[in-house]
Amino acid sequence: MGKWGEVLRIVKEFDKQCGTPIQKLRQIGDAMEVEMHAGLASEGASKLKMLISFVDNLPTGDEKGLFYALDLGGTNFRALRVHLGGKEKGVVKIESEEVSIPPHLMTSSSNELFDFIATSLAKFISSEPEEFHPPPGRRRELGFTFSFPVSQTSIASGALLKWTKGFHIDDVVGEDVVKALTKSMEKVGLDMRVAALVNDTVGTLARARFGDQDVIAGVILGTGTNAAYVERAQAIPKWQGHLPKSGEMVINMEWGNFRSSYLPLTEYDHALDRASLNRGEQIFEKIISGMYLGDIVRRVLLKLAGEADFFGDTVPPKLRIPFILRTPDMSAMHHDTSSDLKVVGNKLRDILEIHNTSLKVRKIVVELCDIVATRGARLAAAGILGILKKIGRDTVKVGEKQRSAIALDGALFEHYTKFRTCLESTLKELLGDEASETICIRQSNDGSGIGAALLAASHSNYSGVEES
Repeated sequence: MGKWGEVLRIVKEFDKQCGTPIQKLRQIGDAMEVEMHAGLASEGASKLKMLISFVDNLPTGDEKGLFYALDLGGTNFRALRVHLGGKEKGVVKIESEEVSIPPHLMTSSSNELFDFIATSLAKFISSEPEEFHPPPGRRRELGFTFSFPVSQTSIASGALLKWTKGFHIDDVVGEDVVKALTKSMEKVGLDMRVAALVNDTVGTLARARFGDQDVIAGVILGTGTNAAYVERAQAIPKWQGHLPKSGEMVINMEWGNFRSSYLPLTEYDHALDRASLNRGEQIFEKIISGMYLGDIVRRVLLKLAGEADFFGDTVPPKLRIPFILRTPDMSAMHHDTSSDLKVVGNKLRDILEIHNTSLKVRKIVVELCDIVATRGARLAAAGILGILKKIGRDTVKVGEKQRSAIALDGALFEHYTKFRTCLESTLKELLGDEASETICIRQSNDGSGIGAALLAASHSNYSGVEES
């Protein structure tokens, strides 16, 4: 067998290992449901944390007034002012401002970081139009999206478990982040109440629910991935508190950490995991989310170059650099419709410094993109099936036409068209014609911003008070 035969063998083997026949996807959906039950029963009983979000009042669509949001998820944060007009007017106006966090504050003390945020927030609020100043005795209310691991203790309190994404401020770990922010807001004379501490996936669910009361789950497919859904409060054995009046509770699954023996993992996935900072964790995320898809393709290309001279006699040095091939670049290659696959050729040249590739090489590159994206999209659909099974929405009851909507957000879902269409068609295939007519997927943008403001509104101290 010549070198090209070896190329084809490696690709065929990879394709087979990534296979997601419908029966396997059903087993993965069932495994997801089993893990959900376990995670709701007791802490630490499952790979899924199944965190109680304390959100028991999702937006109804009737919310009115002016609410703020603070979205802190990385090296920037955003402040938002959202004007709600109830059922008739919906989201009337959104104003926002993005602020970069100076690098030295990411490793300073909690006081310095939160004082900086509170000062920026106060400045943003000072631009509020006069007619929106709260009446005497009424405080402004804020939804705070804090995209770091938190152990939440109520709708508006939670202790930071650990920093990620380059932050390292020891004196906040174990402390209530809402308290820290509130203290800094008081220091700068900002009279504002944090009404809700929000996870961005829960925010995605809230954002979509405001306009559609049939929304039962939110899924983020972006750099990372996660899902949240509405659970019956009685179905949460580990919940110790009073049952909420609504009878419902939003659960933040942290589904990126799901794993099962049914997941189609390859040598490339195992190698990626071994080289990662969180080895053995977030296995589901590592095969379906935007942070990793491009790098899986790179790893297969590296093997082809090393073992089958795919790019000539030598291995292109750039191909050895982890994460150099990003998922947006993979998507651009996957969507290349030109007859000579010009986009693929340009990407290989510009990113990996591989020149003069032949058409048959470019075709293999597209095939690898297709294998990796298809597996990811089909597994994401199986995860959604698991959620629908858990809440009994995967089948149609006799005489019932219950509609269920799933809100999706994230750059992977929004911009990677072939990923999105594959996810949608796989979910239809899994549900069957009758049930899939009752399930709709809708895009929900900016759960971490608008969603947080909506949760501040639905958990307002003044709900029921008529707004101007």
